[in-house]
Amino acid sequence: MPRYALKVEYDGTGFAGWQRQADQPSVQGAIEAALARLEPRDHTIAAAGRTDAGVHARGQVAQCDMVKQWDPFRLSEALNHHLKPARVAIRDCAPVADDWHARFSALERRYLFRLLSRRAPCTMEAGQVWRVNNPLDLEAMRAGAAHLVGHHDFTTFRSSICQAASPVKTLDVIEFSRSGELVEVRLSARSFLHNQVRSIVGTLKLVGEDRWTKDEVKEVLEARDHQRCGALAPPHGLYLAKVDYDVAFTPLDTTPPPHRRKRRAGR
Repeated sequence: MPRYALKVEYDGTGFAGWQRQADQPSVQGAIEAALARLEPRDHTIAAAGRTDAGVHARGQVAQCDMVKQWDPFRLSEALNHHLKPARVAIRDCAPVADDWHARFSALERRYLFRLLSRRAPCTMEAGQVWRVNNPLDLEAMRAGAAHLVGHHDFTTFRSSICQAASPVKTLDVIEFSRSGELVEVRLSARSFLHNQVRSIVGTLKLVGEDRWTKDEVKEVLEARDHQRCGALAPPHGLYLAKVDYDVAFTPLDTTPPPHRRKRRAGR
């Protein structure tokens, strides 16, 4: 069966997460239902990562197996049509080898966390950022984050229900940027523990607010005790931004080729 990789964007608001659930809406369920409209049967897709309820994605990657050969452009267009009105979109589609896997073939996952530092309530981006009342000192946050980059036991920053075989992970990058009131935190690693990013951001926020020192981050990391972690950051500020593989996707040209465009009368 031909296999296709799908680059997926979604607003996690209103979804119980990526993973299919019997009695709640999920992103996986929405895509599988759209696939069933194209090829009527049960579909099971796999993704690079299972995002939690309320978490968004700009570059989630999933795989699907089809019975017939599909033109990637037509497959993505057809899926986007049947996904309406769900806030899920297929941004790219590409054929891949039969042994390619969205999860196990991934080399790196990149997450983005967005914080809005202001006292006024959030209106335009409500549900898309974590609004924090206090100013954030990015230099202090960078100093605290430096203790987390590298190969560590991240038990402190791991959910109690995490199913990973080991709490030891290698965190490659934590970067910070500011644009006006918006602060963005970017984290990269081959894989993450459950709630690791939200736990890290919640802890570094305390450093940015001058409620913790940078050295306290090192202390709680070495404590290997989840009870010592800062408060868990909310899901609506988190985005799965990108997943890297050894072969890059061919960008999907969203402009229909000339033979698919309709000519205007008189031309």
